[in-house]
Amino acid sequence: MDLSIIILNYKTKELIRQQLKAFRSLKMALSYEIIVVDNASDDGIGQLIKDNFPEVVFIQNSLNSGYAAGNNLGLARAQGKYLVVLNPDTVIIDNALERLFDFMEANPEVGIVGPQLLYPNQEIQESYARWPNLMLPLYRRTFLKQTSFGQRWLSHFFYKERDPEKPAEVDWLHGACLLVRKASLVKVGPMDERFWMYLDDTDWCRRFWQAGYKVVYLPQAKIYHYHKRSSAGSNLLAAIFNKPSREHLLSFFKYFWKYRGQDNPHKT
Repeated sequence: MDLSIIILNYKTKELIRQQLKAFRSLKMALSYEIIVVDNASDDGIGQLIKDNFPEVVFIQNSLNSGYAAGNNLGLARAQGKYLVVLNPDTVIIDNALERLFDFMEANPEVGIVGPQLLYPNQEIQESYARWPNLMLPLYRRTFLKQTSFGQRWLSHFFYKERDPEKPAEVDWLHGACLLVRKASLVKVGPMDERFWMYLDDTDWCRRFWQAGYKVVYLPQAKIYHYHKRSSAGSNLLAAIFNKPSREHLLSFFKYFWKYRGQDNPHKT
C-alpha cells in the first residue's frame, strides 16, 4: 500500500464527512487507506463512518488523549509505505498527495515533506518556520510584534526572505498535512505524547533532523487549510483565560525544557 492517511477527530464530524466525500472524488493513482481516530468526541462519528464510509478504518479512543497521542494510534495501525497526518480542516487540491509521494520516492534522504497551505482565498499561509527561541511568545503575543525589530524577527522566523513557490529544506513544518516515510519511524519514533497540543510538529521535525533525515517544504503540492488560530490570544495575559493558548504556552516551555543545552540539528 502506498499511503495511509490519518485523520484525527475531536468534534469535527461534519468536516470529516465532507473530507471523506472529497477523497472519493479524487481518483488517486496511488493505493491508500484512510484511518479516522476519534478522541472521545461523542459526536456520532463512529456511526457516520459505519453507515456511509465502510472502507474507512475507524479507531475509537476512550478519552481525549491529545493531538499527538490520538495520531499515534493511527500511525501504529497504518500499513502504507508513507503516512499522511492530515487535519480535518483541509481539502486536497488536485494531485497534491501524488506529488508529495513522488517527491519522497525520488529523495530517500527526506523523512518529512509538507505541501503549501492555502487559505480559501488563495492566500499562502505561514506553514514552515525556523526553530523557535524564548523570544517567540513575546513577539507573537505582546506589543513587541508591532515594533520594527519585532517584525524583522518574525520575518526571519517565517523565512520571509524565501520565495514561497520554491521547494526548500526548512527547520519544521506545520502539522496540518505531513507526509512521513514509515520506515524512518523505526529510528525517529512517533509523535511525542508529552505535547498534548501544539509544538508536536516542531518536535517531530526536529527529531527527524536529529536522526539524519531532511524536512522539506514542497509548494508544487497544495492544499486548502481552513485555519483558525484557536490559541491566538491578544496578549500573554489573555492566554491565562484561553485554554488553547495555555496549552500552546505549556507545550512551548516543554519543548525548551526537552531540548535545553542541545545544539540545533539544522541551522539556516
